[in-house]
Amino acid sequence: MKRKTLVIGASVIGVAAVGTTVALEPLAADPDGEKDCGDVLPEVPTPHGIAVQEQVPEPRWAQKGGTVNDASCVDRTAIAGVIAPVSEREAQQALTYAKAKGLTISPAGVRHSMGGHAFRRGGLMLDMRKMNAIRLDPEKSTVTVGAGATWHDIQNAIHPRFAVKAMQSTDIFTVGGSISVNAHGMDHQAGAIRDSIRSLRVLLADGQVVTVSRTENPELFDLIVGGYGLFGIILSAEIDVVPNAIYRSERELIATSDLPGRLTRIIADPSVGLMYTHISTAPGSLLDEALIYTYHHTDESGAERAPLAEVGSVKMRRLTVNLAKKSTAFRSFKWWAEKNLEHRAEACTVTRAQAMKDGEACLVSRNDPMHDSVPYLRNALKNDTDILQEYFIPRDQLLPFIDGLRTIVRQHDANLLNASVRVVGKEDNRLTYAPAPAYSVVLYFNQRTDADGNARMARLTSELIDLARARGGRFFLPYQLYYSPEQLVASYPEVREVFAAKRKWDPDGLFSNTWYERYALAVG
Repeated sequence: MKRKTLVIGASVIGVAAVGTTVALEPLAADPDGEKDCGDVLPEVPTPHGIAVQEQVPEPRWAQKGGTVNDASCVDRTAIAGVIAPVSEREAQQALTYAKAKGLTISPAGVRHSMGGHAFRRGGLMLDMRKMNAIRLDPEKSTVTVGAGATWHDIQNAIHPRFAVKAMQSTDIFTVGGSISVNAHGMDHQAGAIRDSIRSLRVLLADGQVVTVSRTENPELFDLIVGGYGLFGIILSAEIDVVPNAIYRSERELIATSDLPGRLTRIIADPSVGLMYTHISTAPGSLLDEALIYTYHHTDESGAERAPLAEVGSVKMRRLTVNLAKKSTAFRSFKWWAEKNLEHRAEACTVTRAQAMKDGEACLVSRNDPMHDSVPYLRNALKNDTDILQEYFIPRDQLLPFIDGLRTIVRQHDANLLNASVRVVGKEDNRLTYAPAPAYSVVLYFNQRTDADGNARMARLTSELIDLARARGGRFFLPYQLYYSPEQLVASYPEVREVFAAKRKWDPDGLFSNTWYERYALAVG
């Protein structure tokens, strides 16, 4: 069993204690398709361009007209259609069509950004998931992948010899999407994904395909990484891979008040290859206790890496997650089970014979902790959704931020299902969430999707953004648009310069999305 940011279920033992009765069946049921809970995105005008005179061929539509949504399920948006290119040439043809018809174009992956970042009302959405080729170069220790390749597929392709250097802690995302938000994960030494990119092939607004890197077109590189698809369409990426090291997993329970000191020691310890921290969301110990998970390098000579396994007990895990949404008592039990039971069921992927020199150590390969597509988080619950948020806090302000977070969560009676802390280094892309070393606090909320539920989430989000800003921190931009232009500028004073650079590289505003249309004119 893998434990990570979004793995918030109790053990199978705990679920069995509750019992899977007929009344609980809807909580464990598989989803019957993508959830669609309405549209809370701000109104943006439908683009009206002037079509050029020459004829352009009709594209091969994946969807003509209709609507799309994202992982939040509350951002239903009417669009001109979806094109799913299978080659660079088809992506260029889609760009030509958009220009001819006066449409904006938005590249999209699995659409886990939750604020309309992958589409715009009335525009074209470019679904990149069929551009998913993977080519490993073991001599260079790189893998070249299409922008639509998922980390799950990449791990399967390079295991058992290699592992990804930098990615999120779950593997459902596409490479293009991860680069567009400059995602980070469990390896605090590797940093965010920007640091592992060798080069990108990018389709620009003028139809050119160019290579960008730290040394080739470096200005564009720093705008495209963490640029939310506004400066060009990422077609492919060459990224670093590393040896698929063997780790010894450890865990410890501490008071949250001791967390800064413990994290400082972990950061200084070169033996720690991966790490993350869960903080209690049990009402009685809300944010007062922390479980730190660390993965330490071991002597891997002679160790055989087991094949990567898919997540098991999906219905049981889904039931556990959904019970925690419905019951504060079960939320308390969930935290108790994580402290006392879950580690007993951990899957150790190096056999006991190979691990005997480590006594009772649980050994895993680097790929194992991140090989989780979290299918148990998808559900069939109506009028219900789960929302991610993330805040980047200066390292000396972590405890004051957590204290304020606890107060706000209780004041709003927010349904906080999971809270975790990651180590983040300084990031140098133009729209950076970490201008200095920070800790990221990742929050996973459940909410109703009716008008009251959306309004409550909007108020909660606004207060948490103000709290982060008061502590000198920033909030992650891929999430819901429940913040004002003033809050955006206060947290990201460089955003005006980034929008000016956008107009330089894309003067006709061809690349767009709801996020950009919401803030570009208001910010100036």
